[in-house]
Amino acid sequence: MIITVTLNAAIDRSLSVPSFRLGRRHRTVEQRTLAGGKGVNIARTLKTLGYPVIATGMAGGSTGMRIVEQLKSESILNDFVGIREESRTNTSVLDPANGEQTEINERGPLVSEAEVEAFAERLQYLARGAAIVVFAGSLPRGAPPDIYATMIRELQRMGVTTVIDTDGEPLRHAVRAEPDVVSPNVLEAEELVGREFGSDDEAAVSEIVALGAREAIMTQPNGCVALLLADGQPTLMRARLKPSESGASVGAGDAFLAGYVAARYEGSSPRECLRFGVACGAESTRRMGAGLVDPKEVRRLLAEVELNAAEPAEVS
Repeated sequence: MIITVTLNAAIDRSLSVPSFRLGRRHRTVEQRTLAGGKGVNIARTLKTLGYPVIATGMAGGSTGMRIVEQLKSESILNDFVGIREESRTNTSVLDPANGEQTEINERGPLVSEAEVEAFAERLQYLARGAAIVVFAGSLPRGAPPDIYATMIRELQRMGVTTVIDTDGEPLRHAVRAEPDVVSPNVLEAEELVGREFGSDDEAAVSEIVALGAREAIMTQPNGCVALLLADGQPTLMRARLKPSESGASVGAGDAFLAGYVAARYEGSSPRECLRFGVACGAESTRRMGAGLVDPKEVRRLLAEVELNAAEPAEVS
């Protein structure tokens, strides 16, 4: 079983608005509303691909009830802890003419110490039957910045594989807890390491591993660069797919990570895990709404993913 953790769950509204300009009145040509938050998006992709997954986290108010009902309507198993305050609603506006996307994310609810403790207990219970737990997304207000790190250490003692995709202070704490995999995008990785990478992106993943993570994947617009353990040796890899027409980029990183986790759950090689992840991420950009993929299209794109593996890398 795979578990995805979304502590700051949301309702995500995706709007397609041609020639979008600030300060003007517009009409949408397409719109979609889904339960969201990075972990929820990952769970949706995993469910679509046919993998066993439970989405968990915290959700509150009428929006929280809507999140849970939406997941039930998609037949995604879920077990969220209820909180007193209202969960957030996020809005993204895609201009299909140029591919530009604007996101407006609410800051989310304030959670209490008791609510955080209740979730930690729920996760420990669920993790007894889990092979992989994915922590993804921002934290609600009131959650301690080291909450992911604390949970990663607890799950490691249980022998569960841990994957983290977040940013800022929660990411810095989480990396020090030595998760199995950390998967930031370029901006998140630069903030974590404290410098801009430019063309030196291969060194970036080595620096992230040096901070504590066992393996690191940095996602990019057309693929990823990673430092993974291949036959027990840290190996630099790069997987990419030629960019297609402009599409919806929101949630592409979530679909990538879902694909990577799905292949890892099956016991595939690190190379195949990356290839499958890139194919999922690319396919998701063709859909309005995060976490949506067509498995047949994913497998078609899989043959187009280019992967280069370097010699085993030294990690300082």
